[in-house]
Amino acid sequence: MGILNVTPDSFSDGGQYVRTDAAVRQVGRMLAEGADIIDIGGESTRPGSGPISSEEQVRRVIPIILAIRKQFTNDRLISIDTTLSPVAEAALDAGANLINDVSAGQDDPDILALAAKRSVPIILMHRLGTSLTMQDNPHYDKVVSEILDFLQSRVSAALAAGIHKENILIDPGIGFGKRRQDNLDLLANLDKFVELGFPVLLGTSRKRFMGAICNVAEPSELVTATAVTTALGVMAGVKLFRVHDVKENRQAADVAWAIKQSL
Repeated sequence: MGILNVTPDSFSDGGQYVRTDAAVRQVGRMLAEGADIIDIGGESTRPGSGPISSEEQVRRVIPIILAIRKQFTNDRLISIDTTLSPVAEAALDAGANLINDVSAGQDDPDILALAAKRSVPIILMHRLGTSLTMQDNPHYDKVVSEILDFLQSRVSAALAAGIHKENILIDPGIGFGKRRQDNLDLLANLDKFVELGFPVLLGTSRKRFMGAICNVAEPSELVTATAVTTALGVMAGVKLFRVHDVKENRQAADVAWAIKQSL
C-alpha cells in the first residue's frame, strides 16, 4: 500500500502532493515500483495534528481520485484514509475501493454502516485518543493484550453493523499513541494479531520510534529501518504494508515471502 498524503502538514511528506499533477505522478511511480493499493488521505494523522472538516478533506482528495481513475486502469485499488463517513462516501463514489479508518469507527460510527451498505473492505486501526492527544503520555499495562482486546471489540462492532467478515482488516496502529517500547512489543508479537483471523496491516513507515533507535532525525532516512519491519511482518503473517517507499519495501516483502515459502 503506497501512501499518498494530499495534505500540507503530514509528518514526512506534507505539501509534496497537494497538486493533482504531482499526486498523479507519484501514483504512477508507486504503481511502477510494485504498489497494489494507493492509500489517499486528506487529513494528517501525525501526533499533535488537529481535525480537518469533511468538506475540506473532500476538496483535497476527490479531484485526485478522479484523476487517478482517468489516468490508470480501473483494476488499481484505491483506499481512502479517513475517519469520516461523508469523506469515505464521496471517495467511494469517485472510485475508491476500500476505507482505512484510524479510529476503527469510533470518530464516526456511520462509517461502519457505510462500509456495510457499499460492501467494501474497511481497515480498523487502534489509536489511543485522538491524533491531537495520542502522544500525551500514553500508558498501557499490557500493550499487546489491550490492543488485541480493542481490535476484537471493534471487529464485533463492524460485524454488528453488517460488515461481512471477509471485508474486515485490522491494524495495531504502530506509533498511534504508543511509546517506543510499546511499538517494539507490538512488532515482536505481530503473530498474535494475525491469529485473530483477519488480514493485518502494518504501518511503520519512517516512524519516529525507529529514528530514536537509529539515531536519525530525518524521517526520509528511515527507509532501510522500515524495510526491516516489513520483512519481519511478512514472516509473522502480515498481509498489507502501508509505506512511503514502495520499491524498497516491495523488495523486502518479496524476499521475505520467498524465504517463508521455504520453511
